[in-house]
Amino acid sequence: MKSPAWIVAAVLLLANFALSQDHPASPEHQTNTVQVGADGKFEAAPDTAFIQFNISAQADTAKAAYDQAAKEAETSRQVLRNNGIDPKSAQVGFYSVTPNYDYRNPKHRVIGYTVTTSVSLKLRDFSKIGPIIQQIADADLTESQSLSYTLENMDEAKSKAVADAYRRARISANALAVASGRTLGELSYASVDVSENIRVFQPARRAMAMGAAAAAPSPTEEFTPQAVTVTAHVNALFALK
Repeated sequence: MKSPAWIVAAVLLLANFALSQDHPASPEHQTNTVQVGADGKFEAAPDTAFIQFNISAQADTAKAAYDQAAKEAETSRQVLRNNGIDPKSAQVGFYSVTPNYDYRNPKHRVIGYTVTTSVSLKLRDFSKIGPIIQQIADADLTESQSLSYTLENMDEAKSKAVADAYRRARISANALAVASGRTLGELSYASVDVSENIRVFQPARRAMAMGAAAAAPSPTEEFTPQAVTVTAHVNALFALK
């Protein structure tokens, strides 16, 4: 027996409603719109430098390793004082005590301990970067250092990059609208992706403290810090009139 027409219509209506609930219309499928994507950027000279170095000490006992690390930490604090910097402005990132094993021994006997701590320092006075890097290397405190530059107000830089990307997107959308004989309307949808380039420079290693190389100029001397670049990508959907 065939179902009445009104029952069939009701079933189809409910099915269409369920489908629309599961798959809502995306901005790309809207009519009388134009969707564009554009990249923007903002460049500025950095105003903040970050110096990071690790202090590592190894000894037969945990206490001896700790005492050696404490001595090296005090030396690093004195380097900061010599350059007019309060050691309290430096921050400790992590601290670890790790046993060292003799893996040639089947029982993996402990043969010593390594104490490691990470120190980071934020500087606004770039003239102090070279002396601090060199003096830490000369004191043979660490096997590696890293130096990076950034902006103190990164949010403002990101906003300017987004504004530049949106400006470019609107120009492209307006060109499409004019070419099609339409008028560009209001923004109805947008998505933003922002990224920044933070370059890390490895300025010095222990080898620099050996021989005549110790008297060489700092690796950063007379160079200009690389500009900080923030990029943004905007996908924008505009109405067409």
